[in-house]
Parts: sequence; structure tokens; C-alpha cells
Amino acid sequence: MATTSPADGTLEQRLHMVNCQLRTGDVVDQEVLAAFLDTPREPFVPAELRPLAYLDRETPAFGAKTRRLLRPLTLARLLQAAAVNAGDRALDVGGGSGYGAALLDAMGAKVVALESDAGAAAAARGLLAGRAGVTVIEGPLPNGAVAQAPFDVIVVEGAFRVAPDTLIRQLADGGRLVGIDAIVGAPQAALYERRSGGVSRRALFEAAADVLDGFAPAPSFVF
Repeated sequence: MATTSPADGTLEQRLHMVNCQLRTGDVVDQEVLAAFLDTPREPFVPAELRPLAYLDRETPAFGAKTRRLLRPLTLARLLQAAAVNAGDRALDVGGGSGYGAALLDAMGAKVVALESDAGAAAAARGLLAGRAGVTVIEGPLPNGAVAQAPFDVIVVEGAFRVAPDTLIRQLADGGRLVGIDAIVGAPQAALYERRSGGVSRRALFEAAADVLDGFAPAPSFVF
């Protein structure tokens, strides 16, 4: 009688995620689909939640105090919009334990993973240690990574209620930033592109995510 190993089981779950969540959710980029199929998600969530790792839901990041991983479909559509190419210099912002950075690495990008949650950053260093193309740094998310800039791609793995101007300035010419824009009205995924010194913005799809620390407006006092 044939037996199924745990690895086979998670591959089946990933295949189901790709076919039943991503493909049916308008993800058609073959590089994105291949990265999601090849990259296990369960190591990046707490052990007790690993049976739920492939549900299309936000999930607490392994080691994190507050950070949650984006829904797989939301992250896949952001990566598709970012048009990641092999060799791109990518900054992953607020990715928690490193799942998004692992996907970018699988797509051939050279990745800097920026995290402000100390526990999530430590988990990411451990989980991504075998990936030579990924560097994990810890610091305030809105500041980006000036020393490693400019970037061809910046993925903000959460919502921002103030414009990510400092991050946008770290884009190379032709660079793309994607994230959940919650500045005005209903939150929606957006693509920012920097070309010839100018910046354009395009709304992509409605989406919801936690507002990342540092991206909320300062409190105002009303008398």
C-alpha cells in the first residue's frame, strides 16, 4: 500500500491553494503561481496553526508579537501587479516571519526583508537562513532600507493610512511599490510606479489588511 509523507500532504495543500484560491482569483502569472507552489507556508506560522496555513485568511506570523501574514490571494495579486523579474532588487516591508520574502526569492529577486517586530525578525532570520538571496534587517517600517536602496520592487505587506513617501523615494527609475492603500475611503491594493522622477498610482482591487506600525496618522486633538 502506498503511503503519503507529510511533505506530500503539504504539497497537495499548496496545489489546492494555487488551483482553488489563486487561479480562481485572477492570478495568472506563471512565476507567481510557481513560487506559491514551491514555497511551503506552514513554517512561517505558529505550530498550532499549521493545519490552517493554506486557508485564504490572514494568519499570525511565527515568532511575532502582533504581525500577521497577508491572505495568500492578496499577496499573490500584489506580487503579480509588481511584475517581479529575476534579478530585481526587492524590499519586503512588514512581512513578519518571512513568507513574502521567500516567495520573492523563489521568483529570483534579491531581497531585503524589513521588519520592526523583533520576534518576527528573529524568526525570519532563522527560516530564511538558507537563502543566500535574502537579507533580514530590523527597523522602523516607514524608513525603508536606505543603505540597500534603490529597489526595483517594494512590497508593503499590510495597509498604510499615510502615504509611504520615504519608501517611494527608495524606488529605482521604473520601480514599483505595491501595498494596501487605506489613506482615503475603502482600503484597496494599489501600485505606485516611479518613472523619470515622477510617480503614478493605480488602484488594483479592494483588499483589507492590518495597518502596519508607523503608517497610521498622528493623533489629532479636537477641542
